[in-house]
Amino acid sequence: MPASAVLRVARYVRWFVRELTDESAYERYVTHLGKTHPGASVPSRRDFERMRTDRQESDPRQGFRCC
Repeated sequence: MPASAVLRVARYVRWFVRELTDESAYERYVTHLGKTHPGASVPSRRDFERMRTDRQESDPRQGFRCC
């Protein structure tokens, strides 16, 4: 298998894992803010994760926690 094919597969696997685990959510959020609210301040990664966790915990329909 050529090196370029191996790199392509590795990139796809990395992308797939990041999407599956929602690791790419922050990048999507920053892109969304830039398009819809260009002048808005961008929260840090830590602040974003805190906001996301708080929102998930406050909405039981999302099934964030079992108890």
